[in-house]
Amino acid sequence: MPAAPVPAAPGPAGFARRLRGRERLVGYWIACDNPVGTERIAGLGYDYIGVDGQHGVMHQPGWQAAMLAVDSRQRAAGLIRVPSADPVAIGTALDTGARGVIVPMVDTAEQTRTAVRACRHHPAGTRSLAGPVRAELRLGAVPAEIDDEVVCIVMIETAAALENLDAICATPGLDAVYVGPADLSAALGARYFGDPSAAGDLEAALERITDTARRAGIACGIHCLDGESAAKRLAGGFTFATVSSDITHLQQAAAAHLAAAKPA
Repeated sequence: MPAAPVPAAPGPAGFARRLRGRERLVGYWIACDNPVGTERIAGLGYDYIGVDGQHGVMHQPGWQAAMLAVDSRQRAAGLIRVPSADPVAIGTALDTGARGVIVPMVDTAEQTRTAVRACRHHPAGTRSLAGPVRAELRLGAVPAEIDDEVVCIVMIETAAALENLDAICATPGLDAVYVGPADLSAALGARYFGDPSAAGDLEAALERITDTARRAGIACGIHCLDGESAAKRLAGGFTFATVSSDITHLQQAAAAHLAAAKPA
């Protein structure tokens, strides 16, 4: 006999609706496998917390701990950047209770369709209903209602993605595109992120991305080095922006205090 549906717990209601409505949203990036630190940051007032499951030390066991930490504050939506468009990785991330995935290194509309379908249950997609034990606690037990609260975001950070940008943005069910400026800079010929010789190419590409997303009616985000840069990007056509990361700020704060206590 099947178990009775578990009532969904309260949380950052409306995040998916706000993202799809192209509201201005500000997030923060988590690179460290540090649930206590993530919990502290999740209560500050950011609209979402992005957890990096692609780079660094945040492997799959850490995804669950990070989502528990984010949800404990019941303010921000937890998103996970998965390693790739692999439906298994996407399903695993969503089963933690994440309210969406960020899919890196997407080159084509076909890859985008694969990612979108991995975020949706039958008949709209391929996501399994058998495993989301914790997702059910956060989002309820009705597949269509879960799908309404989960967002699929793909990254634009390669030359191929730029070439296929219109088709990617037109993919049915896609909620947003997200720019990885470091990889995109490299794809445009920069020797390093911030290379002034490639700055004009990057700005032109960003303008094209924001314009294409706007015409497609989807959200458009970007990763930023600091809050000031995020404010500039939001004023310039992006609808959501992520601020730096915990590991970057940890190093910056520690270095600043060292400099103050022990001048060179």
